Amino acid sequence: MSTTTATTPLTTQDAETLITAARRAAEAAGVTVSVTVLDAGGHLLAFRRDDRAVLISGETSTRKAYTALQLDAPTADLVDLVKPDGPFHTLPTALDKPLLFIAGGTPVHRDGRLIGSVGIGGGTPEQDHGFATAAVQELS
Repeated sequence: MSTTTATTPLTTQDAETLITAARRAAEAAGVTVSVTVLDAGGHLLAFRRDDRAVLISGETSTRKAYTALQLDAPTADLVDLVKPDGPFHTLPTALDKPLLFIAGGTPVHRDGRLIGSVGIGGGTPEQDHGFATAAVQELS
């Protein structure tokens, strides 16, 4: 008889915590953003776009979250891999998936397991990465 402990999935309350923390970090930097939270299956759990955030930030935040989830890595860590001389330079066009290799997407883990992701769009890639990282740290 084996005993396994179930990992609690990402909840809507967790998603609200991620959104609140990301928006707080963005506001402190004077940046308006969109925040997307996906569950482990890649389904939208929560989304919020600041009133003044550029419209495309909604799409970029969602694609960054999706990319971080599918590859289980912060998108900031993937940027160099898809450059023309990178080992995965064809990945962005090889698949018919909404991947986006710009910093700002971060996987979310609990008990060492992937349970979802968060993506931020609206600031510079470095800012978005910082906001996503702050959000994940707030959750853990």
